Amino acid sequence: MAPGKFYFSFLCFLSLLLFLTDAVNVSHDGRAIIIYGQRRILISGSIHYPRSTPEMWPDLIQKAKEGGLNTIETYVFWNAHEPVRRQYDFSGNNDLIRFLKTIHEAGLYSILRIGPYVCAEWNYGGFPVWLHNLPGIEMRTTNNVFMNEMQNFTTLIINKITEEKLLASQGGPIIIAQIENEYGNVMGAYGDAGKVYIDWCASMAESYNIGVPWVMCQQSDAPQPMINTCNGYYCDQFTPNNPNSPKIWTENWVGWYKSWGDRDPHRTAEDVAFAVARFYQSGGTLQNYYMYHGGTNFGRTAGGPYITTSYGYDAPLDEFGNIAQPKWGHLKKLHEVLKSIEKNLVYGSVNETDLGNSVEATVYATNGSSSVFLSSINTTSDATVTFNGKQYTVPAWSVSILPDGQTEEYNTAKINVQTSLNEHWPNEAEKQPESLKWVWRPENIDDALKGKSHSSANKLIDQKEVTSDASDYLWYITSLHLDEHDPIWSDDMSLRINASGQVIYAYLNGQHIGTRGAKHGISSDEVEFKIKLNNGKNVISLLSVTTGLQNFGSFFDTWPTGLVGPIEVVGRKGEQTIIKDLSSHKWHYKIGLDGWDKKFFSEESSLNTKWASDQLPTNRSFTWYKTTFKAPLGKDPVVVDLEGLGKGFAWVNGYNIGRYWPTYLTAEDGCTNDPCDYRGEYSNAKCISNCGKPTQKWYHVPRSFLKDGDNTLVLLEEMGGNPSYVNFRTVSVGTACGNAYENHTLELSCQSRPISAIKFASFGDPQGTCGSFNKGTCESNKDALSIIEKACVGKQTCSIDVSENTFGSTNCGDITKRLAVEAVC
Repeated sequence: MAPGKFYFSFLCFLSLLLFLTDAVNVSHDGRAIIIYGQRRILISGSIHYPRSTPEMWPDLIQKAKEGGLNTIETYVFWNAHEPVRRQYDFSGNNDLIRFLKTIHEAGLYSILRIGPYVCAEWNYGGFPVWLHNLPGIEMRTTNNVFMNEMQNFTTLIINKITEEKLLASQGGPIIIAQIENEYGNVMGAYGDAGKVYIDWCASMAESYNIGVPWVMCQQSDAPQPMINTCNGYYCDQFTPNNPNSPKIWTENWVGWYKSWGDRDPHRTAEDVAFAVARFYQSGGTLQNYYMYHGGTNFGRTAGGPYITTSYGYDAPLDEFGNIAQPKWGHLKKLHEVLKSIEKNLVYGSVNETDLGNSVEATVYATNGSSSVFLSSINTTSDATVTFNGKQYTVPAWSVSILPDGQTEEYNTAKINVQTSLNEHWPNEAEKQPESLKWVWRPENIDDALKGKSHSSANKLIDQKEVTSDASDYLWYITSLHLDEHDPIWSDDMSLRINASGQVIYAYLNGQHIGTRGAKHGISSDEVEFKIKLNNGKNVISLLSVTTGLQNFGSFFDTWPTGLVGPIEVVGRKGEQTIIKDLSSHKWHYKIGLDGWDKKFFSEESSLNTKWASDQLPTNRSFTWYKTTFKAPLGKDPVVVDLEGLGKGFAWVNGYNIGRYWPTYLTAEDGCTNDPCDYRGEYSNAKCISNCGKPTQKWYHVPRSFLKDGDNTLVLLEEMGGNPSYVNFRTVSVGTACGNAYENHTLELSCQSRPISAIKFASFGDPQGTCGSFNKGTCESNKDALSIIEKACVGKQTCSIDVSENTFGSTNCGDITKRLAVEAVC
């Protein structure tokens, strides 16, 4: 065994032995986090407990461990835990303690980002809206009301993890904690009070004496002893603000989130690996993938506004918990190499050499052992360089790692693991959608249309202040008395509404006059509906619907929500325009929807009756639909296809699986043809797909939400749609492709299914990509297809030695030989 590998194995054994038994002091110097007296290479990944279920956590964490992670990071979500002031929820998906214990049981460390502001594309950035409604409050600044509440919640979390002995200083998994989050991005807007506030945050954190380091991400002036850290796609150029602080990357964005109307973003495995390798090459010793598993924004947790229910984030573990290849496997191999040279990275001397042609060599050497990184930032041309008397070819935009200082063991641009293409398999438990029998009932909106309400005021009120975020839905209702002698009266009249980028359903005298939803990214939107008024009393009923509250930006908590006004009646007579402002009228407010209040989605509700089974209406707004179904067989993740519906919410057995909006189509242009070029800096507009299609049609139904026998699906349809197309599927690998280089081992896996056939195989210089491989100019003298069929068909997993020993000689000359395989699951 190589000395580096022996050191790593011994250190892992020692760490695990002590980790599960004894308390430890976690400290740091300018080089690394120090655990058990040893500097460590830490490879972390974000998994947010509320975006999955407790039943999923062990599998997710185990897959992260198998992928080479030794640390799991999560935010703490204030509004999930304290939805009502001083009323706490740590149950179900919100069971933070259980999540941390699951990490500990797996033998992994944890980074706890308390915040309590999280951003995270989470509703209101993780702040409870009742906080906004406290008298005299200003958030994220020097304000006693806010600081008292923030300290109360932070103390609650510290007390909980301390009582459960979850800090490393108590023998638990938590090795790092974070206070505040990305405040440096917005601090300038808060002036001097912002600096006073961040100093207070640091002092408060230190006062807890938790025995592990505290970090502040994106905080270049982080007060000591806070460690400032980097977030972004690339952090190799980041330098901490103190020489005694190690170089930490708290968020390596492995992809990007998706908003309604946005196409699917994709960041290649090659580029993520390049960024990681460059970070460790440049002295980094802790990086965290954001996200390693993104998960699902269940219920009303998605923020934005306009963030989708899916939070897949193009992560190594997909939204449903499946391994996403090649990203998971390509990074796993990188982690193995990095861990094998841990001692050199954290204790070795560092020597950098510019080899020309945009190639840089970095040598880490200690006790006669050295490890080398060769990195190229050239975005177009591969480079051939000579180093220590040997010649190396470094592909453009890549990093080669030579653990022994001589032999390339890994290159970020050379993927030697399979690419998995998922398939949505039909529900074998029953034929669908034909077998789904629907019942329905209308949502009662008559009360709102007639002017009935919960409260009133002679002004327009921000939706957050009225609802305290108890519902997406708020009715704004007013009366207008006019007659034909009024100066504004004309045959050309309209209702003009200034809203805040949300969805509006408008009614006049009980009749629907229009619907409007602003595009994502628009903070205010003016909409105008043609109207015809009655002579006398007129009732205007406007339903404002939020799609998640703002979660980012300076003073984001004060950004308006709902019908902010003015709301005006506009009359036109020839070239003359007369405006009547209704903003100061008496407005009545009605929160929520009748069916939601009566829990039509719950079988336990005594009011959940009177569903109709005949004359099923379609394309009818504000309609409830219900059906029963059998859970799909097996253990694969379950999804429901909601294409054909408009917009609304879905519940399975009473669990809210989130907002759906399949009618919101993405732009028709801008998609990238495969393969996506990994070379050059990434942005979320670089490699996109799903043009001109529903933003999201598949919605995750965790297995733990299902039961034996009949299950219930309930839909609240706002805009109008057809439930007849709804069907349940399972998601797993349908095609497994490999395109591995010579002298590597390629593993093919269909995960839960056996490999049923080999569609293509060639050893030589095959061309194309998964799904469109073809033979190149040279090929082995043995039949690669029959060799792989014999090794793989009928098995869930098989391993192939990619070499001439397996496939025979070729006439490829100096061409780098590869094996391309397409396996059918």
